[in-house]
This record gives sequence, C-alpha cells and structure tokens, in this order.
Amino acid sequence: MGPAVSATPHIEVREGEHRKRIHLAAHFPGVNHNTVWSDPAARSQVEFESFVHLAQAAERGRFDFFFLAEGLRLREHLGRIHDLDVVGRPDTFTVLAALAAVTDRLGLAGTINTTFNEPADVARQFATLDHLSGGRAAWNMVTSSDSFTGENFRRGGYLAHADRYRRADEFITVARTFWDGWNADVAHRGEQFAVRGTAALPPSPQIHPVLFQAGDFGEGRDFAAAQADAIFTRHGSLEAGRAFYADVKRRAADRGRDPAHLKVFPGAAAVLGDTPDDAAENARAIRRQQVSPQTAINLLEQVWGRELQSYDPDGPLPDVDPVFDTQAVKGRVLHADPREIVATYRARAEADGLSIRELVIELNTRPQFVGTPQQVADEIDTFIQADAADGFILVPHLTPTGLDEFVDKVVPLLQERGAFRTEYEGTTLREHLGLPVPQQRAEAQQVG
Repeated sequence: MGPAVSATPHIEVREGEHRKRIHLAAHFPGVNHNTVWSDPAARSQVEFESFVHLAQAAERGRFDFFFLAEGLRLREHLGRIHDLDVVGRPDTFTVLAALAAVTDRLGLAGTINTTFNEPADVARQFATLDHLSGGRAAWNMVTSSDSFTGENFRRGGYLAHADRYRRADEFITVARTFWDGWNADVAHRGEQFAVRGTAALPPSPQIHPVLFQAGDFGEGRDFAAAQADAIFTRHGSLEAGRAFYADVKRRAADRGRDPAHLKVFPGAAAVLGDTPDDAAENARAIRRQQVSPQTAINLLEQVWGRELQSYDPDGPLPDVDPVFDTQAVKGRVLHADPREIVATYRARAEADGLSIRELVIELNTRPQFVGTPQQVADEIDTFIQADAADGFILVPHLTPTGLDEFVDKVVPLLQERGAFRTEYEGTTLREHLGLPVPQQRAEAQQVG
C-alpha cells in the first residue's frame, strides 16, 4: 500500500517562503493488473478515442505530459497469451504523433526500448515527433533482458543485466550525436555501435527530446543520473521518497549536473470520496476489482513458475516450492531468486494472516493517495514540498475516464494554493518542466 493521507505529516509553507511547483503527468492505463477492465465504464485500450479522452483530460488539467508505455511482444502465461495482453499493444510513435494533432501544449512521452532498436532510427523518430508536436516529445528509455522478447528480433537472445545498461548508455550517446549532427558528419565507434552518416532532420524545437528513465535500483539510478532529465520511480511513503530523491539528486551532482535538472516522478493512483470513509471504501473496492481471484492465482504463478489453479485464492499460500528452470509468464523478468521471493511472501502472509488473494492485493497495489479532494491535494503538496518528489505520474484504474474526477476536483485546489499552474507558460515540454535547452545544439543553431 502506498501513500495514505492519514499517515503522512502535513508540511506547512510559511508565508513568503518559496513553494515548489508541482508537476503532474497522466499514464495511459495499459495491459496490467492495475487496470480494471470489468467495470462497465471501461473502454477500449486500442481505439484512438480512448487515447484522445485521457490526453485531452490531462491537458484540460494543465498536466505536463501524457505517458505511454509499450511492450515489444505479448506475454505468454503457461503457453497461452497472457489474459491481460489480449487487447494488444499499439505502436507508441503512431499514437503519440496522432495525439499531437488533437492537443496543443501537453507533452507526449513514449517508452522505446534501447535493447532491440537502433539509435539512428529512434533519434529520427523522436526528432520527427518533436517537430510535429512543436517541441513536446519525450523518450522513456527502457532496457530489456529477457530472451522471449528478443525472439521477435533478428538478433534474438538477450543481454545480461549489466550489459543492457552499457548498451543503453551508448545508445543514448549515439542518438544525441544524431540530434546534434545537422549539417555535419555523424561518426561513432564503440563497443555496441559503429555508425557513420548524417542526421535526417534539422534541429527540433527542443533540440533533444526530454529523456526519462524508469529505474529504482543502483544501475538504473546511475544511468538516470548520467543521461536522463527525469526518472520514473515507485516509492509509497514520504520517508522512502525523500531517501530516493536525495540519492538520485546526489548522483546527478556527482556527475557535474545541476540536480534541479533531474526531475523525480513516482507513479501513483488517486482514489477520491466525499468523506475519508467513502474514499477508503472506494479504494478497497478498486483493489478487489484489480485483483480478482483468477488474477491472484495467475500473479502467484509468475513467481512459483508452475500451475497453481487447484489452490483456493481465499486460502493459504501453496506449500510447494517454486520451479527454477521456467517462467510461468514469458516476457516477465523476476529481479530476485524465486526462493527468496517465496520466503518473503510466506513470512508476510503468516505475520498478517493473509490469504493468497489478500497477499497479492497488498503486494501489487500501486501507491495511492486516498481521501477527499482536499486531503489528496494536501498530500500531494506535502510530498513535493518535503522533497520526496518533483511531481507524480498518475495512473488511473479506468480507461479512459479515470483521470476526469481528479482534474475536476483536485487540480483546482492545487491551483488555489499556488502550487500548480493555472495556464501553460511555455509551449515545449522542457519549458513545462523547467529544463534547459541542450547548450551544444543551442550554440550550433545560433551559428547556423
């Protein structure tokens, strides 16, 4: 369970003190167990109208950007297409380019893999999006280490955990060379890439798209500190958020960067109610919708690596050991030894008296702000002013209307206290986030 409005102390900002500006983004609900597809209000994840609705709601709320995740291959669950993937995964660039035509100021952030793409292509695609959108493009740089995804590509195979970050680091270096390479030869030779050519486009409005990195662990933090403008993370408590915030800002400073130019965005959900009790009840109902009995068993099979359909979701955890030479869900990577994960699960279930479904709900619920609109506004502002985050990427549980209530009820309260914009001051995403234009290209552009 993530942030709870009653658990975080409120931090007052005295009159005359500087109040940090809150940044907000909208994550399009994707193929995961946080999205509730059984709700009658849920609509398509593929039809363009769904993307338009969420993006325009975010822009109406003066959000910084719209965030779109991507998967390069549908996952398989015990030899079948995973039931949360059957709706499909649209292409990121196509969706964002189309959204550029129906939005005016909203940033457009897309997740593109550095393991199974080529830097010249990706650099051109993001430069194109930045031109089409008038300077609103952002790239969430992700890596992949599973061979299942690699089977979709000519090279196949996979990269070890450390190797995928080395490739990603060089990938970004080459992409930057293309963004900076108009009217000049582009030449690079390194461990991963040998490239020689010319940039396909003149400088885009932002020169470089805004660069995001999603990473909570050491190598991911180092990569973000060296290459990213913003980091997408997941930390539920104020204390954990402040520790993570201080750590990544320090890592950026150690690399000679201004820490203010690395923004920290935890992902979170917001559940509202007319009273605190109403909000708490709404949150409980949503969590049970997100983790149905069948979903609970399916998620447990991902860790155990074996079929568990005979177990009662409302009963105790399986007494069998996990299987180590296979994965129940291909396309998913476990970040620890299954034996260690299972031991942790059993200890938690025993300590709290949790059934399978109850445990899965506790372990897989996205960090949440739960309360009345005023309480949620207070809580979000407290996190920002306490240096636990620079903003939040909100992940609604409903596609595509899950952001509407937050925009209508919480955003005005944040605006009233002067912590959130009432109008866009700039036109580019870098301006929204207070990020500088890359100096190297800015100088070259002036000379040209």
